[in-house]
Amino acid sequence: MAYQATKAALQRLVTDGTVPGVSYALIDGDRVETGELGVAAIVPHTEPLRAGMTYDVASLTKVVGTLTVTLQLLAEGRLTLDAPITRWLPAWPDARVTVRHLLTHTSGITGYIPNRNQLGAADLTRALLGLHVGPTFNRRMVYADVNYIFMGWIIEAILGEPVQVAVQKRVLTPLGMTHSTFTPAQPADCVPTAVTVDRGLLRGVVHDPKGYVLQRRCGSAGLFTTVDDLVRFCQAYCQPEASAGVLPADWVRRLVADWTPNGHAGRSLGWALTATQWPTAHRVIWHSGFTGTYLVIDPLTRQAMVFLTNRVHPVAPNLPYLDQRNAVIGTYLAEKSRESPMNPSIY
Repeated sequence: MAYQATKAALQRLVTDGTVPGVSYALIDGDRVETGELGVAAIVPHTEPLRAGMTYDVASLTKVVGTLTVTLQLLAEGRLTLDAPITRWLPAWPDARVTVRHLLTHTSGITGYIPNRNQLGAADLTRALLGLHVGPTFNRRMVYADVNYIFMGWIIEAILGEPVQVAVQKRVLTPLGMTHSTFTPAQPADCVPTAVTVDRGLLRGVVHDPKGYVLQRRCGSAGLFTTVDDLVRFCQAYCQPEASAGVLPADWVRRLVADWTPNGHAGRSLGWALTATQWPTAHRVIWHSGFTGTYLVIDPLTRQAMVFLTNRVHPVAPNLPYLDQRNAVIGTYLAEKSRESPMNPSIY
C-alpha cells in the first residue's frame, strides 16, 4: 500500500498547524496500514501521539453506535422507517415526524433553547421535546444532533435501556471493539480535546455539551474509540455477512442509496453520500465528527479510511480545518482506485 498523496495531505494538516496530530488507517480489504503524525496535545504541554490512543469521536457515535442498533431493530421488525416518532416519544407534539426523518436529518426540527448547556438532564430533555418543526421538514437535509438524540430515546423505549448501554451490548462488544467505551477508565490514554472556560481541559470526558449532560441517554455523541477498533468496524461494514448478528447485511448493503423522503436530498440512513469513479461510478458513505474525526467507506471495493484528530485542541471550532478535511477526502477518493485490490493494474 502506498497512498502517498493521501498521506502527504495528512502530513500537511500537521505541518501547517491545522491540527496537533493525526491517527489514521487506510484499508484495502484485508490489508491495513496505520500511522500517527504530530502530537497528542500542545497544552498544558506538548505530548507525543502514541499508537493506540483513544479519541472522543463525537458524531461518529451516530453511525457506529446509534445507527447500527437502529438497523438491527429495523431488521427485527421492531421499528419501521415511516412510523411516527410519537409512537415511542408521546411527549413530542408533531406526528408528521417519522423515524426516516430522524435518520436522514430531514425532520426540520429546530428552535432555540436558552442556557442550553447549563441545564440538567431532565430540563434539557423537556426542552428538546419542546422544539418545533420548521420549513425544511421533509424536503431538505439539515444536519442536527437532535435527530439522533431522539433516535437514542426511541431505542431506549424499545429496549428498556439507555442507548449507550445498548450500543455497548449490541455493537461494541460483539464486534470485538474492546478499546471502545463511553466511560474511559484511563484519561491519560485519551487524546485531549478543547480547553473550556467551565470545564477546563477535556480529557477522557465527552466534549459535546449535550452528550455531557445527557450521558448514557445521548445517541448523538459520547463514544471514545481507537483506530484499530474503527478498522474492525469498517471491515465489518465491507463484509456484513460475516457479522450478521450485529450488522444486518441487507440493510448495510443498501446504505449507499439516498433514503431521504424525496430521494434527492443526498443523504443515506445516518451516513453522508459522496461518489467515486472506479471501477464504475458509484456511491461511497462517510461521516465526520466535530472533534475532527471521520470515516469513509466504499463497500463495493472494500476500501475505507479512518481519520482521527483533535482539531478542537486547544480551541474550537478551528474552521479552516473543514475545507482541508474535505480536500483530504477528495485526495483519498481519487487515489484509492489505484490502490484497490480489485484493480488488476496494481499487480
